[in-house]
Amino acid sequence: MKKWLLVPIVSVVMAACSVNPVTGKSQLSIISPQQEVAIGEKNYAPSRQSQGGDYYLDPTLQTYISGVGEKLAAVSDRPALPYEFVVLNNRVPNAWALPGGKIAINTGLLTLLDDEAQLAAVLGHEIVHAAARHGATQMTSGTLASIGLLTVGAAVQGRSGEQLYGIASQMGAAAWMAKYGRDDELESDYYGMSYMARAGYEVQGAVELQQTFVQLSESRQADFFSNLFASHPPSVQRVEANKVRAADFAPGQRYRQRYQTAIAQLKKDAPAYAAEKLASQAIADKKPALAIQHLDTAVAVQPAEGQFWALRGTAWEMLDNSENAEQAYTTAISKNDKFFSPYLARGILYYKEGQRAAAVADLKRSNQLLPTATASYYLGELALQEQRYEQAQSYFQQAAQEGGELGIQSREKIQQLNLQLRPHTFLAFGQSASSKGALLINVMNTSPRGMRNIIIEVFGPTNLSGSGQAKIIELTNVLEPGEQVTISTGLAYFLEQQGVANYRIVARSAKLVN
Repeated sequence: MKKWLLVPIVSVVMAACSVNPVTGKSQLSIISPQQEVAIGEKNYAPSRQSQGGDYYLDPTLQTYISGVGEKLAAVSDRPALPYEFVVLNNRVPNAWALPGGKIAINTGLLTLLDDEAQLAAVLGHEIVHAAARHGATQMTSGTLASIGLLTVGAAVQGRSGEQLYGIASQMGAAAWMAKYGRDDELESDYYGMSYMARAGYEVQGAVELQQTFVQLSESRQADFFSNLFASHPPSVQRVEANKVRAADFAPGQRYRQRYQTAIAQLKKDAPAYAAEKLASQAIADKKPALAIQHLDTAVAVQPAEGQFWALRGTAWEMLDNSENAEQAYTTAISKNDKFFSPYLARGILYYKEGQRAAAVADLKRSNQLLPTATASYYLGELALQEQRYEQAQSYFQQAAQEGGELGIQSREKIQQLNLQLRPHTFLAFGQSASSKGALLINVMNTSPRGMRNIIIEVFGPTNLSGSGQAKIIELTNVLEPGEQVTISTGLAYFLEQQGVANYRIVARSAKLVN
């Protein structure tokens, strides 16, 4: 490495060093504690929306989970963090923590646990991730990697901590929920058990939790649990480490009955969610009629679950029954009006049916709850139909950030809108000198539409007095797609060929031929 890079690299690393509040060891972080909290608060709601939304069928379960989480947070190494705990309406077994103490656990994981001690093991583990600033260190590592470690010196020179924070915060929730390193996981296990013991729980619950995860990872259902294993990879080594750690603590409380009472509604609704899983598979297999049969079973058990009705809407759409699909989406919204998905589905259905006002209302509401490329794309299409070109372009620019076919289509729409809004940017120019030394300009229409009233401005070289020549030229004739025309500017005579490059040509405006 060159010596001139060493000083800025070392200085930024030293400036980014902080103390892990849990272990007391030094760690690398360009994110301040205040910024960490702000990131978590900003991303908590959209992260929940994107993963099923909040579980609403039993508010007492949300209260119970929050109570257990707050009990553990109070004995953590960062009790002043603005902790929040939420249950997500998601059958995939998982739990996660955002920076600043924003924590979620899925219903799918709750049904795998046996007692409150095991729940405390999950929440304690996630609290350590937040308290030990694991998310902040992950964002730091990702930021340094994104700007290139070998060019950190050049990248950070002249940048404030706020600018580096901006780079880190733009990385998205994937940077914070990605697979934790082995040390982070062991650290969360180790200190999470301490929090359990301080709160009076039996730490053996943490050992059992890891044993369960290892068994699941070895089962035929491993793919179903892949999200959990990606962020919290189980291993026999972790089980053994937890056994050794558990020996350091006195026996604690299990609270099995209290936990079983708390998840009673989930267990009662288990047949409904099993039927929903079958319905989802039937839809994937393009068997919508079979999906509706399974959903009839699900709704009979739990008619208040909006996700069942939203899935019915999808099935009815596959059967080309728009009326029933609309009714199903509307019912889903009536069951839970705080989840983006049925608004998005109904908005797209309204768009296809030509109900523009209704489509706009639903798609905007969907985007308010969770901004998505899909909603932005259809809002762009609707704005385009009403010739609101600037607004349409803004929506397509949002959708263009998405990968895949939708992103490609959005970028094509932006190109079309650029032609509509700024047709003159599709003009190409060349310049040369005639045999008599006159400045000639070649104008070519590179767009797929004819243009007229083309106005261009030609700037000449600066003369000795500091003033320069400029001339406005208008082409009134239609310039067809791919056509080019050569015009004499009248700006120069006896011009040498090498002097042509001293003239600059700018397209000011043009109109498309209808």
